[in-house]
Amino acid sequence: MPYLKLSEQVGRLANPQRSDTFVKRFRDAVREGQFEAAVLPERFELPKQFGVRNSDETRTKSMREMIFEASPEFDAWFDEINRGLAAARTGSRIKPTVENIEAGLVDFKAMAEETRRKMQNSHEKGQKLGSSRAGQRAAPKAAVKKTSKAK
Repeated sequence: MPYLKLSEQVGRLANPQRSDTFVKRFRDAVREGQFEAAVLPERFELPKQFGVRNSDETRTKSMREMIFEASPEFDAWFDEINRGLAAARTGSRIKPTVENIEAGLVDFKAMAEETRRKMQNSHEKGQKLGSSRAGQRAAPKAAVKKTSKAK
């Protein structure tokens, strides 16, 4: 059977921005014994572009190269992982910015309804708290005797 490098397999991914996740899952599968692989002394760059906070810069990450034996079991595993990584991520929520609202990525009507509901709940909570305290009168506080220091 032919041997393949991890970098070659990463190049076959449908979504290169998920290459870091693929490498993690590949290493997990090797650790769990799903297939055999060996570490090589060389490194390769992931195709994923990582954004740098508060900057327009991007950076890449290098990973240790691995070699593994191609097999029908590996091909089936890779096809399943590749399909899962090709789908759009659902983990992060789109931030409600003016640009995203104007682009239609965020539903303004739903945001307005949620805001109205939160404001109404807050108002009702305040009214309920105020009315429950209106029947109770606070006991007058005892007068505090002020003393002045003698000089």
